[in-house]
Amino acid sequence: MSDKQDDQQDMVEISRRRLLGTAGAAGAAGLVLGAAGGAATYAAAGEPSGGGDAPALATVGAGTVPFRGAHQAGITTPLQARGHVVAFDLAPGAGRKEAVALMRRWSAAAELLMAGRPVGDGDSGVARDAGPCSLTVTFGFGASFFDRTGLVARRPAQLEPLPAFSADRLDARRSNGDLWVQIGADDALVAFHALRVIQKEAGAAAKVRWQMNGFNRSPGATARPMTARNLMGQVDGTNNPKPTDPDFDRRIFVAAGGDQPWMTGGSYAVVRRIRMLLDDWEKLPLEKQERVIGRRKSDGAPLTGGTETTKPDLDKLGSDGKPVIPVDAHARISAPEQNGGAAMLRRPFSFHDGIGPDGTPDAGLLFICWQADPLRGFVPVQRKLDRGDALSAFIRHEASGLYAVPGGPADGEYVGQRLLEG
Repeated sequence: MSDKQDDQQDMVEISRRRLLGTAGAAGAAGLVLGAAGGAATYAAAGEPSGGGDAPALATVGAGTVPFRGAHQAGITTPLQARGHVVAFDLAPGAGRKEAVALMRRWSAAAELLMAGRPVGDGDSGVARDAGPCSLTVTFGFGASFFDRTGLVARRPAQLEPLPAFSADRLDARRSNGDLWVQIGADDALVAFHALRVIQKEAGAAAKVRWQMNGFNRSPGATARPMTARNLMGQVDGTNNPKPTDPDFDRRIFVAAGGDQPWMTGGSYAVVRRIRMLLDDWEKLPLEKQERVIGRRKSDGAPLTGGTETTKPDLDKLGSDGKPVIPVDAHARISAPEQNGGAAMLRRPFSFHDGIGPDGTPDAGLLFICWQADPLRGFVPVQRKLDRGDALSAFIRHEASGLYAVPGGPADGEYVGQRLLEG
């Protein structure tokens, strides 16, 4: 039997053991459960002896996101309350064969976790009483992965290193990596459980290069759904592309027919750890903060009036003859119409990693953006911001990564199979 057949047989056995009795009619090939079905399972494992139906989960716990589909989960999924982003490097001597086995293990584990199921007999039970809580696990490949696995010919041109920017203060130890994993959930224990499983399933094949933790507002914390705020108190994400936009897929996902067919339905993630200099920012009067951003802090509306969703009037002048939205305002410089239509789907987490020796908070934004081509999305916008964004004086880019995130797996596939075995 060939190595490939051995690996396939191992995967079948792993999937059979892990999914037996959990998927019912869905089977090991495609565990895709509705919110009620997925939510009731893991919570029922904690049912007291004596039988009876497990109590219904609250709405937050019952949320389920499918593992399989045209795109990986965690891209268009609504912002989750908790998140982890982690990069791995393949171990010395590990190559394509080890990467195949790793992605099979990770995919099998992610599918169980996202359905609210325990992973194997040795599951720690950290998330035992919770439902899926909208858990997503998303996988990507860095440029170095293709060197390590002998797949340089399949490395997309879009993975060319990002250009240097003048505001960068990048820490190489917290940047890049062979493999990248994004975890999001609406419960902190569920998110941590997924992180722990992914780390353990890496085994001897890969070691953690860096890991960062983030958070957003919890579901239900506001009277109605609202755009999230960042740690500067600003509404963040108003002009995000929407799945209902006619050109959304073209901007965010890789279309069929490209040079690398394995990336069809995939996207490119740019990840930046952006430190916010909050002490300096909070010293600014409200009016100056709003002029730096170009929007009202109270509701996110542009300074030219209207509501959060009103298009800024970039030509409007004030009584002093100057633009109402300053020429160096963040909202003006980052606007798609100011960047040849360049757009990206921003899906960040905030972070706070304690107080530094100088008494300033180590806090800011785990900036994650998605696009079909970073050379037409992130890069031109960041170049423009780098040249004159008023916000630059209050932020510092401290880590960076760029990853190819393949499309979602079909039934019977693991993430990245079309790359590794195509």
